[in-house]
Amino acid sequence: MGAAARRRGSSGTTEEPRAEVERLVVGRVRGVHGLRGAVRIEVLTDDPEKRFVPGAVLHPEGTTDHLTVTRAGPSSPGWLVRFAEIPDRDSAESLRDRYLEAEVPVLRGEAPDTYYWHELIGAKVLDRGGRLLGNVVDVYRAGGAEVYLVRGEPYGEFDLPGVRPIVESFDPRGSGIVVDTDALGLEERAAGQPMRKAHRRGRSTP
Repeated sequence: MGAAARRRGSSGTTEEPRAEVERLVVGRVRGVHGLRGAVRIEVLTDDPEKRFVPGAVLHPEGTTDHLTVTRAGPSSPGWLVRFAEIPDRDSAESLRDRYLEAEVPVLRGEAPDTYYWHELIGAKVLDRGGRLLGNVVDVYRAGGAEVYLVRGEPYGEFDLPGVRPIVESFDPRGSGIVVDTDALGLEERAAGQPMRKAHRRGRSTP
């Protein structure tokens, strides 16, 4: 299942769980390994053992093509995976840098304190006084923490680690994500400090 972000605000009303099927990004092909078509995948899911189990079907992002997992296992960094439809190295090269999606049943209302990454895209980010700092345009993981890539004014593009005490309240579908700009160091950046670029902008699609 696509990675989920925990809500730090109120959970709101409780809904009865309802199943929906969505295609969520679960990995990205970062390289090719060997001559038999194995690929090295950067894991973008909390449950790789389930998403890459032999027999699982993935799709290159934006296509209806099927990729059936035949073998998979962790191999730092990431996982090594082989697909039935990819018999050799040349075929595997066509997948390099592609995002891979899985069809995932999602139970809405089952866990109101969590969000999938793609649900955070577009969320407002505000300071304590309610000033809009920008909107979330991407989500990735770094050092075990979720990081939200925010774009807007007056600070341009910046990384927002999803941790306290930086994030003071978290309601991406409602009032927004409220941050402590001092703890984040945004005022120093506005004064002329160089902005740090995100190392990876792993994305999850709606």
